[in-house]
Parts: sequence; structure tokens; C-alpha cells
Amino acid sequence: MTSYLLCSSPIHGHIVPMLAIARYLVGCGHQVSLLSGSRFHATIAQTGATPLSLDGRADYDDRTYIDELPERHQHKGIGKIRYDLVTVFVLPLPDQYRALQRAINTIQPDIVVGETAFMGLLALLRTSPLQRPAVATVGVLPLAQMSRDAAPFGLGLAPLANPLGRLRNRLLNSLVQQLIFRSTQDLANQLLGELGAPALDAFLFDYASRGPDLFLQLCAAEFEYPRSDLSANLRFVGPVLPAASAHAEVPPWWGELEAADCPVVHVTQGTIDNKDMGRLIRPALDALAGHKLLLVVSTGGRPLAELGPLPANVRAAEFLPYDRLMPLTDLFITNAGYGGVQFALSHGVPIIAAGDSEDKVEVCARVAWSGVGLNLKSGTPTVAAIARAVEQVLAEPAYRTRARALATAIRSHDTLQEIERELEQLIASRV
Repeated sequence: MTSYLLCSSPIHGHIVPMLAIARYLVGCGHQVSLLSGSRFHATIAQTGATPLSLDGRADYDDRTYIDELPERHQHKGIGKIRYDLVTVFVLPLPDQYRALQRAINTIQPDIVVGETAFMGLLALLRTSPLQRPAVATVGVLPLAQMSRDAAPFGLGLAPLANPLGRLRNRLLNSLVQQLIFRSTQDLANQLLGELGAPALDAFLFDYASRGPDLFLQLCAAEFEYPRSDLSANLRFVGPVLPAASAHAEVPPWWGELEAADCPVVHVTQGTIDNKDMGRLIRPALDALAGHKLLLVVSTGGRPLAELGPLPANVRAAEFLPYDRLMPLTDLFITNAGYGGVQFALSHGVPIIAAGDSEDKVEVCARVAWSGVGLNLKSGTPTVAAIARAVEQVLAEPAYRTRARALATAIRSHDTLQEIERELEQLIASRV
């Protein structure tokens, strides 16, 4: 039996795959603890893992935290990504590390497994491997590893690996490190210094995947940009998909989806960036009203009244069982949460992506690059842009063909089994 200490930022999309990993490891007979926000304490306990709660600045509620940041609305584009990175992920680093160290001292785990954005791992990784447990990181966001073959993370640019492209990449990599995210790197190093840890010896984005003993990227390799210089510690293991919801309640109109003789289109803004339905859902309603299709809306828990008047071809619910919805869906319109996109692709559903915050610009770029859908290049697309995109994706079979190819690639992975095997091999290598 192995002792595992898992850790996650208290963000729904980050902790969901860690909960699935915890449940699987418990089922394999391992001793598992999971450190995250206090609001997830009961949810962690349901996996059979021991819940451990963060405190201080690290223990925030993702449902309200971002909206309460006083200056966030002043930032756009790359500036908003930088602001979110600092306030949501980097500044909690000291409190995350202190909680992590307390847990290590108490549990004495064989291995620590964190998700990409749990910055408290950085301080642990800056200590000698002989003075810490094995450390693995799970890539719950698009891969941010720097490469000569790809533009740096955050710009939303497709890769170029020819000589001219590599020149572009080198210049942009330098720009990002030395100018755009220089202050972010300096802040991370300052916080590490206050904890008594050495400064990072690589760029923050790069160290997050190259620094751990093992990095497990939660996607099929076919959805990630090809890089000839990937680090040796990296494994593509496929996405962690939600458990089946056979007993979940469905709305009374569910039978219409199963009997539909027209395309079924699903639109959502997820569970966090859903306070303003006017960003994506309402424009989609207006764009597709009267079209010969059935538009299914999930508000991510927001009251349905916030949608306003619903056209006759719209069906709406606060939550829907995605494992039952996606097999009935012909097109997914999304603000590009990484997990939701991966789940749609696992069912071969093409995508229209419209996101401009956090990692979403990079998810959108990969949707377009992989050929599984369209990138609207905006978090607030116009009614006309959505209508054109829906018409194009439904009319051209190539998008569904590529989405189905990604589904085949995803099905080639037994993700949770692969994760456990890789983690156990890492532990054995350190004995």
C-alpha cells in the first residue's frame, strides 16, 4: 500500500480530475489524502480519501472569488491572463506550501501529486530530492511547456516548426519571459525567497512541467501541439472523464433530444464564468432562434430566469448529465473550459470555442489547430459570428471526422490505470 498526498487549487475544473484520481487510488487499496479548499471537504471524503483543508489566502471559494477581485475588469487579453495568474495562483503560493508541508510532516507520504496550478509545489520542488517525497504533477490545463516549435503559452497562437516559425517562437518566448510575464516570475521568486526556497532556475511556465519528477498531461497527444523538445518526464495519459451518471435526474423535455430529427446543439458558459449570460449563451439563443435545430442550454447552476425569454427551439436546465447529453449532441458551443472540451471530444462532438480568460485562449487555439471546430477568438462573440460558425461546422463533415478521430485517440487510453502505473513506477525508482 502506497501513501499518496494529492493537492489541488480550490477550483472546480482543477479538483474534479484530482477527485477521480483519489477515488481510483483508494479503490486500488492505497492510502490517500487530498489537500484543497475547505468547501470541497465533504466532496473529498466521498471519494474515500482523507480531506485536508487549505487556509489563509489559499482557501478561497472559486464560485465568487474571481468576481470579487477589485481590478479584474480593468484588464483585457494577455493582461487579464497575467492578472488572473498572479491573484488566483501565484499569491496563494506561501499558504499552499505551508499547508502542504504540514501535511507532509503528518502523513509522511510516499509521493505528492498536485495539479498544474498548485503553486505551493514550486517551493517543495526547490528542495533537494533527497529531502522530499517524490513529486508528480497532473496537467489539468493545456500544456504550457516552452518549445522551439511552439509559441509561448498565453498568446493563443498555432505552432510553427519551420525555420521561420522557430525564429518567431524564439523571439516570442523571449518576449514573454523577459517582458510580459517578467513581473510574475519576479513575484514567484520573491515568495519563494520568503519561504527560504531558492529562486526558480527556469521560467515559471516551463518549470511547472519540467520541474517535477513526473508530469502527466491529461489529454491525448493528438490534441496538443507537437514539440520535438518535450521534457523526458512528460507522459500523455488521456483525459480524466467524469463518472457515469445513470441515476441523475433529467428534465421533462429530455425525450425530445432522443427523438430529435434535427441537429442538437449544446451551449454553456461552465460553472464559473457564468454570471453574465450575455457573454455567450444569450447571443447563441438569439443567433439560433428559429433555426431547424434543438438548442440545449446548461446554466451551470444559475437560475433559468437569468436567461430571459427562450425561443421555441431552446431547452434549458441548470445542470445536465454530460455523459448522457454528449452522445445526443451534434455540436458543442463553449467558453472553452479544458475539461468540458475534452469530454465533448471523447464523444466525437465538434466544437465552437469562445473564451478569452485564464487558459481558455489556449484551449480555443487547440480546437482550431486540431481541426475539431472553430475558434471565435472572443469571449463575447456576436450573434452573427455564432450563426455563421454553427452553419459552417454543421455543414462541413471534416470537423466531426476530426472530432471522432480525437475520440478514438482518447479511447486508446485507460487514463486512471495509466496514472496509477506511472506513479507507482516513480515511487519504485526512488527506493
